[in-house]
Amino acid sequence: MWQKSWQTGNRNQLLEALKNNTDKEWDIVVAGGGITGAGIAREAARRGLKVLLVDRQDFAWGTSSRSSKMIHGGLRYIASGDIKTTMHSVSERERLMKEAPGLVDQMGYLMAHYKGGFPGPLVFNILLRIYDFFAGKRYRKFHKSHDVENLSPLINAHKLLGATQFADAITDDSRLVIRVLREAQKDGTTVINYVGVDALIKHNGQVTGAQLKDTETGQVMPVKAKVVINATGAWGDQLRGEMTSEQHIRPARGSHIVVPGWRLPVAQSYTAMHPDDKRPIFIYPWEGRTVVGTTDLDNGVIGNHEVAMTRDELEYLMQAACAQFPKAGLTEQDIISSWAGVRPLVSSGTLNPSKEKRDHSIWNDNGLVTVSGGKLTTFRLIALDVLKAAEEYLPGVDFSDTGADMFTQYEPDSSLFNKLPDYLKKRIRGHYGMDADRLLTQIQPDEQDVIPGARALWAELRWSAGNEAVVHLDDLLLRRTRLGLLLEQGGLIFADRIKTICQEELDWSEQHWQQEVTRYQSIWNTYYSIPKRRKNADTR
Repeated sequence: MWQKSWQTGNRNQLLEALKNNTDKEWDIVVAGGGITGAGIAREAARRGLKVLLVDRQDFAWGTSSRSSKMIHGGLRYIASGDIKTTMHSVSERERLMKEAPGLVDQMGYLMAHYKGGFPGPLVFNILLRIYDFFAGKRYRKFHKSHDVENLSPLINAHKLLGATQFADAITDDSRLVIRVLREAQKDGTTVINYVGVDALIKHNGQVTGAQLKDTETGQVMPVKAKVVINATGAWGDQLRGEMTSEQHIRPARGSHIVVPGWRLPVAQSYTAMHPDDKRPIFIYPWEGRTVVGTTDLDNGVIGNHEVAMTRDELEYLMQAACAQFPKAGLTEQDIISSWAGVRPLVSSGTLNPSKEKRDHSIWNDNGLVTVSGGKLTTFRLIALDVLKAAEEYLPGVDFSDTGADMFTQYEPDSSLFNKLPDYLKKRIRGHYGMDADRLLTQIQPDEQDVIPGARALWAELRWSAGNEAVVHLDDLLLRRTRLGLLLEQGGLIFADRIKTICQEELDWSEQHWQQEVTRYQSIWNTYYSIPKRRKNADTR
């Protein structure tokens, strides 16, 4: 049954089935388990196609766990003339908030206006009129300066004219990926992490399948496919390089810092114009913490590893936060963690990566369909566009937009669910969807509490460990739950309790646990901690 396909031990069974059934021809093999690949698998499987999705790392390991967590319409795209992207994004934002409350929720945004600053209230209000028109709702509201100071006593009040409030949405990006993948599984998709497309299989120049590699063991296995879809995002040129010498993807790094909510309390997202380059920086609440981000820099060549924030980026973000909230007295010692992700921009040759369009591009190379670019918000529309591009390999399948829900609407009915406070009901329903009842039926008496410093229950940690394809400790702490971003020491302040859960749910021995802790600490210290200042170097 699909409900149990990710339980501990089932990954080996899925791999055995692949190795023992090499004559099977899949309709689609999807390379990439981020939000784009998940959306493609979901839309293809609901149409009855045989779909295999693999990722050489963990699900959402790349951009889709390291975004700014915002489901937004792209207000700035109106100003740049990209009305189509904004219109589609606003529509999808409204759809996601309606379908997945508790996972995608409305968040207020506040743009403070200062004397002599840009944009002023009049210009900004014109943009918001268009924004609200696309949403079919009025979210915008202007606050006078004294009201802004009451809303946020720590804000920079020097030359403050007032502030304009509007709305977008916030999510947990990696949990969004997991929910979409679960929907794909329900409709028959086989989904395996730590298995990559090592090479394409071709006949007379036409792609006929893929050589898969289990990155945990090194074992390779061939699979047949009518079409291979390359949804590896910023890494898309690597697989496409087997078919063409073209290089179109421009990896751009975006970095963030996380501080305690009590040190920089914000009830909504503040858009702060950086004092140096006037780029907008967001300062916003997420999972009980406050996040400051993002940068937008060319990352250069990326390998099969994560990226890290640099010292310059840290100082840049701190400067923006301190300029917007000087009374907070924020220092580097307040920072809990950082994260950096790579956006898969499609290069147009512009000098500044911030000027690149955020729309997606698709290339069709004799049985390999590659997609890159695009926004988290519009993943459903991107998936449909990719499948339409693959229609020639899948004759007779209708990939038109039927408007069907992305998520199966499901209301938990366990007795424990009904006893939960409303905010936890919303969270459990939104984060786990069809799995909510199964999670609650397995809950232990001492795991109904919220983990200190986070929003998750201890029961969620146990559920993810045993039921969500966790292979490594970083899968559990950085992507299934977000304890690695929200808690000191990457969550290992609760190492003993986490160890007990992992040993019980994942059958880890003492030696295995110690190996995983060593691996996790290396990853966290390299990519999620704070860049340290070193003489004549910008490194950790």
